[in-house]
Amino acid sequence: MTQRNESWPAGTPCWADLIASDPDRTQEFYREVLGWEYGEPRPEHGGYRNALIGGRPVAGLYPAGPDLRGVPHVWQVYLASDRIHRCAERVLAAGGTQLMEPVEVGEFGWMGLWQDPTGASFGMWQAGEHIGFAVVDVPGSVAWCDLMTPDHHAARDFYAQVFGYHYEDVGEDDAPYATFTVPHGGRPAGGIGMTDPAAENAPAAWSVCFQVDDVGAAVQRVRDAGGSVVEDPFDVEYGRLAVVAGPDRESFAIMTPATVQATGT
Repeated sequence: MTQRNESWPAGTPCWADLIASDPDRTQEFYREVLGWEYGEPRPEHGGYRNALIGGRPVAGLYPAGPDLRGVPHVWQVYLASDRIHRCAERVLAAGGTQLMEPVEVGEFGWMGLWQDPTGASFGMWQAGEHIGFAVVDVPGSVAWCDLMTPDHHAARDFYAQVFGYHYEDVGEDDAPYATFTVPHGGRPAGGIGMTDPAAENAPAAWSVCFQVDDVGAAVQRVRDAGGSVVEDPFDVEYGRLAVVAGPDRESFAIMTPATVQATGT
């Protein structure tokens, strides 16, 4: 397990959260599937609570109150920002759209929501006391975040302008995909790829992948907990992956990294 105590470099996927129609049901689902425990809900922030692994935050959940009804139940990915207001200006200059202006979340930090020119929504988080993901490389934590979009060229240009992403192409000609590294980042922070052309009207969206010890066992836990399987387990270069959905039909991926498979842990 790798613990983190410092804020993430700007542009790095640093947090993910989910609006739940039935928070108790959703909490139990992810407890069963990913082993999460939970911090106390914060009434001053609409009942928002942190999901925890080893007592450290790995994701957020909050109830769909009256002001959030009708908002899609999707895992929202947040990108780190050291100066959120200045970064918001760059988003608009690069052709993005503001969905929610930056707001201060008490002593924890600042957040806002935007949409890139290809239609994918993303959040930005400027850390205060809450840095975002405080533990990685452990089952239940986020293993990877990426963007799949019909116009990957436009998306790559946009995020390069806003966050200074540097790309390395790792996909195929018929399935473009690139990992990105942020300035001052030591390793790839995420990826941008193209949606399947055969999937007509596939929306642009950021998605989240959680690490698990054994994908097959985790898929069975998803079914037992009342979720569904979107894509059965399959092998990729970096491990074994499946795509599943939770109580509100929110999709997410689960993956056993290749290093874990190799060691049998």
